Amino acid sequence: MKVIVAKTAGFCFGVKRAVDQVYRQIEEGKKPIYTYGPIIHNEEVVRELAEKGVRIVETEEELRKLKEGTVIIRSHGVPERIYRLIEAQGLEMIDATCPFVKKIHRIVQSHSAEGREIVIIGNDGHPEVEGIKGWCSTPVTVIGEEAEAEAFLREPHPAICVVSQTTFNYKKFDKLVEIISKMRYDKLDILNTICSATEERQSEARQIAGQVDSMIVIGGSHSSNTRKLFEICKKECANTYHIQTLKDLDIRRLPSRGCVGITAGASTPNNLIEEVSKQCQI
Repeated sequence: MKVIVAKTAGFCFGVKRAVDQVYRQIEEGKKPIYTYGPIIHNEEVVRELAEKGVRIVETEEELRKLKEGTVIIRSHGVPERIYRLIEAQGLEMIDATCPFVKKIHRIVQSHSAEGREIVIIGNDGHPEVEGIKGWCSTPVTVIGEEAEAEAFLREPHPAICVVSQTTFNYKKFDKLVEIISKMRYDKLDILNTICSATEERQSEARQIAGQVDSMIVIGGSHSSNTRKLFEICKKECANTYHIQTLKDLDIRRLPSRGCVGITAGASTPNNLIEEVSKQCQI
């Protein structure tokens, strides 16, 4: 069986940076170490960090109970109020927010200060989107589907700024922006803030899925960018499978001959990708 592994599969810059910062704190012997929410959306990585003593703080209430330690802000970013709360608690803070996400925080903060409503093209409830919301001082609308974009048009919005979740589907972003742009605005700024690495990963996945007999997408069940990769690949290759770990791989579902493609979400370690690739070649 021929196996094609996407060159863009695996840790992106922002995820690698965040994970490296956690391990750096571990190596320096910092105790206790907390992350505000899972550092990345990969259960295996989070489990390994937990085994090394890294604990997860899930809520602001839990954060208020901490009296000492180091709190690491995850790659998805957090609302501005979380920074203030960490400082108020007298805790050490390590900001592992992806720089591309931080850029969106600055954009919405600036445009909100000018009085513009903010539209986030993304998945409402996703940690990155929730973090972006927390930097806005004007009304915020999250749009992820065409019906939501159409509904947005029914109300007047004089001045808006449109940004995107960094891992959103590039083609879907264009479609939603096309709908939103039908209305006349006094001021309209549309900023495509999808990470270039996300665009490249989706484009390569689509290309590979279109030429293989089966496609494997590796990534966490809670990973937004992994789910989008699966959706993209499934449209090109009916035999597309989403797995989280090697134990989820059912070789019997793959063709004994032909070609299998492999891609992975931005929070998937390279060693897991290599293990899956080797297993497919046995």
